[in-house]
Amino acid sequence: MITYTVYHNPRCSKSRQTLALLEQHGITPRIVLYLKTPPSITALASCLAALGLTPRALLRTQEEAYTTLNLASIQHTDAQLLQAMSDHPKLIERPIVMKETGDICQAVLGRPPENVLQLLSS
Repeated sequence: MITYTVYHNPRCSKSRQTLALLEQHGITPRIVLYLKTPPSITALASCLAALGLTPRALLRTQEEAYTTLNLASIQHTDAQLLQAMSDHPKLIERPIVMKETGDICQAVLGRPPENVLQLLSS
């Protein structure tokens, strides 16, 4: 069985476009409103592993918390960056789309939304 999960912010146009693209292909994903229900550090680490990214690559650098917490500093460890994203979910780049097939998990960042087509064809 294949399941899709979207870490979604309904106020984000790219997130809405990504969700619409999935729905156009007949997919009704599980939607995680990550601003209301922030992902745990474990969930974030799983997303990053599936994306093949580091925590720093998933940070939204224009957010106020990025500046306030001085996250541009290279002295922050990956664990500290994950904690910051869990504590301040606005820092997480979105949308993240995950495809799970049994024990296999793949993910893409929906920027641009057409990135999700990679998951549909794999």
